[in-house]
Amino acid sequence: MPARLRLADPTAVGEALTRVASAGAEADRADLRLLVKHFLAVLESRAPGASVEVRVPPYAAVQVIPGVRHTRGTPPAVVEMDALTWVDLAGGQLQWADAVEVGRVSASGERTDLTPYLPLHQPG
Repeated sequence: MPARLRLADPTAVGEALTRVASAGAEADRADLRLLVKHFLAVLESRAPGASVEVRVPPYAAVQVIPGVRHTRGTPPAVVEMDALTWVDLAGGQLQWADAVEVGRVSASGERTDLTPYLPLHQPG
């Protein structure tokens, strides 16, 4: 059974967000890993289920959203994006529709629109 994702310390999240915001594409991998896993854990808690797999390679993936449970092979509904895109979506700096339109997100299958669950973090 895969390890469950865990929420990170709020202070560590805030510090990592600040560093990633200033570094952009040159962001530190440790900061990206912390933020990706943290925000996937938040999504998992807010949208429990197993009908959609959200992938942020190479850091983590999680199954979320109520519906038909996926157990083997390629999931019928998959969302995939890079780490910076996920951090931007989770933090509200990027809107879901915009990310899909410009190709920063690949989403296929039912229930793959994450708009109702985003953003996951409110600054402050």
